[in-house]
Formats: sequence, C-alpha cells, structure tokens
Amino acid sequence: MRKSRYTDSQILAILKQNENGVPVPELCREHGMSS
Repeated sequence: MRKSRYTDSQILAILKQNENGVPVPELCREHGMSS
C-alpha cells in the first residue's frame, strides 16, 4: 500500500477546517490536493 502524503494529524486539521466552514475547493487549493 502507498504511504500517505499527509500525516494523520494533518488530515484531522484539514477536516476540522472544513467543519468550521471552509469550502472543500478552497482547502484543496490551499493544501495542493485534488478534490
């Protein structure tokens, strides 16, 4: 299995940002990932 580019804590931080109302496309752009 391929190793993830992001650590678990980074993923949780990104998900928390989304819960706080940051739109998914903006998060993807900010972190350099595809939606």
